[in-house]
Amino acid sequence: MLQLLYLFAFTILAVLAVVNLVRNLISLGNETRRVGNDVSASRQPRRIPHPELLDEDGNVLDEPLLVMRSISIKDAREQLDAIYESSGGGNALDDKKDD
Repeated sequence: MLQLLYLFAFTILAVLAVVNLVRNLISLGNETRRVGNDVSASRQPRRIPHPELLDEDGNVLDEPLLVMRSISIKDAREQLDAIYESSGGGNALDDKKDD
């Protein structure tokens, strides 16, 4: 008997959840349609660009912010080795190898 009561209660909760979901979807669709028809230049908020997209005078940049160039793995390894050796890291390893 208790199992039937649980089954009945969860069935009612499931039906209420589905009805609420459908009602929310319908109201969202109506709201979207209404906002789409009411859009005008006066109601649309003015978009302010991020400060990093502006130059010193406050004008929007039209140029790309990041340009990547493709290099080979060998060239990248050589550049990394040169940076490592110029930072003094290469000398510390050479001293340990001699010991």
